[in-house]
Amino acid sequence: MSELNNKVKRCFGDYAVDKRLAYELELAKLPRYVAEFLISEFMTLGGDWEGKLRSFIRERYYEPEEKEVVKHKLVTEGVVELIDELRVYVDVETGAHIGVIHALDIWAEVPVDIVERNRATLTTGMWGLITLQRWEGVREILGRPVSVVVTDFKPFQAPDTDPKILEEGRGCFTLEEWVEVLINTIGLDPAVYSPRQRLLLLARLVSLVEGNVNMAEFGPRQTGKTYLYRNVSNYVRIISGGVISPAALFYNLRTKVPGELALKDAVVFDEVSKVRFPNPDEMMGKLKDYMESGHYERGDKKVVSDASLVFMGNVSVELTSEGYVPVEDLTYVLPEPMRDSAFIDRIHGLLPGWELPKISQSKYHLSKGYGVASDYFAEALHGMRKESLSGLVGRHVELSENFKIRDEKSFKRITSGLLKLLFPDKTFDKKELKTIAEFALELRQRVRDWLHKIAPGEFPREVLSVRVLP
Repeated sequence: MSELNNKVKRCFGDYAVDKRLAYELELAKLPRYVAEFLISEFMTLGGDWEGKLRSFIRERYYEPEEKEVVKHKLVTEGVVELIDELRVYVDVETGAHIGVIHALDIWAEVPVDIVERNRATLTTGMWGLITLQRWEGVREILGRPVSVVVTDFKPFQAPDTDPKILEEGRGCFTLEEWVEVLINTIGLDPAVYSPRQRLLLLARLVSLVEGNVNMAEFGPRQTGKTYLYRNVSNYVRIISGGVISPAALFYNLRTKVPGELALKDAVVFDEVSKVRFPNPDEMMGKLKDYMESGHYERGDKKVVSDASLVFMGNVSVELTSEGYVPVEDLTYVLPEPMRDSAFIDRIHGLLPGWELPKISQSKYHLSKGYGVASDYFAEALHGMRKESLSGLVGRHVELSENFKIRDEKSFKRITSGLLKLLFPDKTFDKKELKTIAEFALELRQRVRDWLHKIAPGEFPREVLSVRVLP
């Protein structure tokens, strides 16, 4: 075992995980944080724990297309156990708590004591082992007939959510070692990526660790864009193309259920070119207002949220002397309602995903070392959102005079997110701050260059610059 792996085990103890196991055991159908939790639980059994784990998942995990199989079991056997995410909504009028398993489109009443023990089901939703039982008769809850009840729920998540474990562990590593630990933690092999590519990968996490950050990433297929967001945190909602309604994103006026922006740390628009809005004017108006202010209104409902937005698109690239570059206009990767400067200016940073290699076989690109347990890591990132380092950045970094308000906000938020990831103990020197600040500035500069290309009269060609104060 390498010295770095030994150091991870020594400094993180029970929160150190061999990242190879999740894909070697072929648990790819489950989010990585769920797979790692189950691995750590079953390893304590000893013996053929791998076979027992496979059987446990095979018998209890159902694909979305198997929802009728689950319903059939409820009808014929009266009870079924399944591994999935449970989200709970409250019907104030009846006092009932309704659990929704979105992947299977199953609604079930949830006893209050189960909700009290697992309060995250009320906010982000929780993955776990759900026991469903069918009862005779039907109750109408939130305008929908319900004849199923959750009789038991065993959560799959870290017992400790304190970010201080991450802060204290950081002191064991140099910056280069810590970057490798983080890349392993998100399930990739740091040896495959250059130092710059590693930083690009970690920049994807800024939206998870910093509130109200809007990022865009364009690149070829299979570079791991969706893989990271799907596997690194249960506080992320991925919307893969298709029609997105105001009810789903903002607030459902009929059921009184908050939309994804009110519930998640980040909402990811995957394959953004395929996104469609039933009412583009209403959606874009509310979306741009939210991206600017962090709040939105729908009907009589006013919501303040720190959810970040991520827009991801696939572009064709070609190899030049300077590396891979996109060969199509990025503006036309966006759906038509988003192709205006007012929207693009509200994107804080543009990640050049075309610089990242495609993920080929798992044995080449996926992690072969130890990292931090994904379920704890997700909770630590979530906890870090409570504090922003934008004020610290403002005290130590001087901005050039051509910065606009949105440039300043964008730069400070991205820099804050990167500093929290790389220096969770807030211990860094001026040289390290300079490196992070210049990288964050590059991401915002790409947005400014993009704006100049589509609206040169409104956005003149300008080069932003920053200086770390002595």
